[in-house]
Amino acid sequence: MELKELPKCPVETTLKLIGEKWKVLIIRDLLNGTKRFGELKKSCSGISQKVLTTNLRSMENDGLVKREVFPEVPPRVEYTLTDVGYSLAPVLNAMASWGTDYKIFLELLEKRN
Repeated sequence: MELKELPKCPVETTLKLIGEKWKVLIIRDLLNGTKRFGELKKSCSGISQKVLTTNLRSMENDGLVKREVFPEVPPRVEYTLTDVGYSLAPVLNAMASWGTDYKIFLELLEKRN
């Protein structure tokens, strides 16, 4: 992605890079280490092969993910977060924390009613 294509607002820039549901889940899974395509497809239940491929290519082009192909038969392909991809860990941790807090809020609200 080129600098001239990015929005002026930093929040909008972040959303442009990871705002799609599947990208965040792919990053979540890769934060635990390198994964093969099949492992990512399994852990992101409901994602199609085409959508996973499209998202991984986009994330590779944006510098978030590194793709490594091993010359084997059949070929083995592994995906790893780049340093820039790993730098999103605090963002995802904050999202997880907020999601947990929100669930607690809803439970408390339900108990009151």
